[in-house]
Amino acid sequence: MRLFVAIAPPPAVLDELDALVEPLRSRRQDLRWTNREAWHVTLAFLGQVDEPTVARLLPRMECAARRHGTIALAFAGAGAFPAVGRANVLWSGLSGDRGPLARLAESVAAGANRVGTPPPDKGRRFQPHLTLARCRMPADVTELVAALADYQGKSWTADRVHLVRSRLGVTDQPRYTSLASWPLRARDRDTDPAP
Repeated sequence: MRLFVAIAPPPAVLDELDALVEPLRSRRQDLRWTNREAWHVTLAFLGQVDEPTVARLLPRMECAARRHGTIALAFAGAGAFPAVGRANVLWSGLSGDRGPLARLAESVAAGANRVGTPPPDKGRRFQPHLTLARCRMPADVTELVAALADYQGKSWTADRVHLVRSRLGVTDQPRYTSLASWPLRARDRDTDPAP
């Protein structure tokens, strides 16, 4: 199975981002715009994982989620991988509790590594984002990044971690199925730092 671990933003937040992106889609039909129904924030891409490894992975992901509190986030701005002038991916970034989000991503990657399925991008700096579009050929997306640069979305709380299966089909859009999810620990107002 082709797997990744992610957080799922709430529908109202995705609706707001979708409304902002909608007019940009028609301006750049050369891009493969991602499906709003599949939008997520990846914590770790795991690649191909066999069923016995998935069974060992589940308790590790549950443990990683239990160690971390809920995280206050908002979508903000945009960028591109590897660069705006020759992009393969156009994305919306995140603001808010990025430090706790990065620590959650580290825990997820460490748990996957312990069961023998280290993320293929291990060692790369975690860049939290939501993929808006992919480019068939490297493309200049400077105007799109500029159009989204000042965006600051509604704040939302990440409160669950999902193990997701990705199935590549005959269409350009992969299909995602959540195999399991685990709640993040509720923040204790007396002991946890403020978001």
